[in-house]
Amino acid sequence: MNSHPRMLAAAAYSRPSKLYRYSQRQWLERSLLLGEFRLCPAGDAPHAQGSREQILPFGARRHAPQANYLTLSLANAWDESLFATFAGADCCLVVHQAEEFGERIHRAVQRALPSWAGIDAAVSYGVPSPLGAAFSKSKQQAAEKEWLFAWRPMQPELLAHPLVIRIGSIEGIAELRSRAA
Repeated sequence: MNSHPRMLAAAAYSRPSKLYRYSQRQWLERSLLLGEFRLCPAGDAPHAQGSREQILPFGARRHAPQANYLTLSLANAWDESLFATFAGADCCLVVHQAEEFGERIHRAVQRALPSWAGIDAAVSYGVPSPLGAAFSKSKQQAAEKEWLFAWRPMQPELLAHPLVIRIGSIEGIAELRSRAA
């Protein structure tokens, strides 16, 4: 098992075999060729609930006034309707080797933010996730089939700001799929 913090939930959560990111082709081409992904503070993420709870099981903080973590959202299933869910989406990045992708994402964030802990798992819809509010959404959003990568600082004084990471080309493990006409 790896030494990074994701191992906390490794036994309970296994990644799907494929992951999907719906967006504009211009951004997904950069993701495919450069492995470039933008991590967003929780409140800036598309469809964010505005939750102010910490990601568990990293431990609750009594004095944390707002969510302070970065996220990267993908879907865990192919679904043509998701093109309409994500504004302006005309393309989908299909990651065929989700395990390798996830490990590369976590390693890149660990290099960029060594004092942060990360985890990834499926979002729970309509019921609270044992991982906390970051992984919990309303039943009405279940069509998103979200797989969420999330990181939070180990020191409360560190603040989450948007971050672009690069994991190198993922052309060997992913492809772009256009929206069907």
